[in-house]
Amino acid sequence: MLLRYVALPTEDVRALQRGEPDAYGMVPEKRVSDGDGVPCRHCLKNVAAGKEYLILAYRPFPELQPYAETGPIFLCAEECERAPETDVIPSMFRATPDYILRGYGSDDRIVYGSGGVVPTHMICGRSHELLQRADIAYVHMRSARNNCYQCRIERA
Repeated sequence: MLLRYVALPTEDVRALQRGEPDAYGMVPEKRVSDGDGVPCRHCLKNVAAGKEYLILAYRPFPELQPYAETGPIFLCAEECERAPETDVIPSMFRATPDYILRGYGSDDRIVYGSGGVVPTHMICGRSHELLQRADIAYVHMRSARNNCYQCRIERA
């Protein structure tokens, strides 16, 4: 089975870059990157030093429900190209030692027992294990330190 690392949809990102409200109904905040630790969830690259970026609340679920976590993410303030959907973990993620992986069912609810902190070099293997389960439709990759949403991992 091949994996797909999936960045945020371009249509959603363009709306936020135009100043449309985030998941909390607020206009995204604009800041200037120092070049360290500002990962855009659309191009899956760090925002370069001196470039503007957005901080906003994002909910990677189609509708409100008890498991629809909302949290802070960063995006390039200017339009950027969406990262290709690939079976190779994007290079932006490789420098961090570990991430939380958590499986979700087709009902967009957490599949209990599927979540855990996974060393970066084991993300591919653990994602394969999770996605072989019939009760898991997709996996979220989140920051192990702050629980921030990074990307979605699906079956290719």
